[in-house]
Amino acid sequence: MAQAIDPTGSSEVVVISLSATLAGSVFGDHCSPISDTTVLSSAGSKCDHIEHVYTQLPYALMVAFCAFSGYVVAGFTKSLGLSFGTALVLLVAAAFIINFKNKTEKA
Repeated sequence: MAQAIDPTGSSEVVVISLSATLAGSVFGDHCSPISDTTVLSSAGSKCDHIEHVYTQLPYALMVAFCAFSGYVVAGFTKSLGLSFGTALVLLVAAAFIINFKNKTEKA
């Protein structure tokens, strides 16, 4: 499919397609209550299984939103660097916002 989208043979579209596939599978693995890693993580830490799934969701959704934004940029520009840069800037900004909110709540 990547070859049909970009017949010039650019490897950037292939890399973006593969990274989107892998990002989606990691997101599904973190958010699924029946995933083996989720079950083993909650059992290993001796916490309630569903509570563990709920604690994973905000972080997984934040990263998924940043990755989605990067893939939208990639769809319009077909630039691997610009796509990665967009996702990275959003992720760093989200980390700073969360840190700022935590500091103001403690004060």
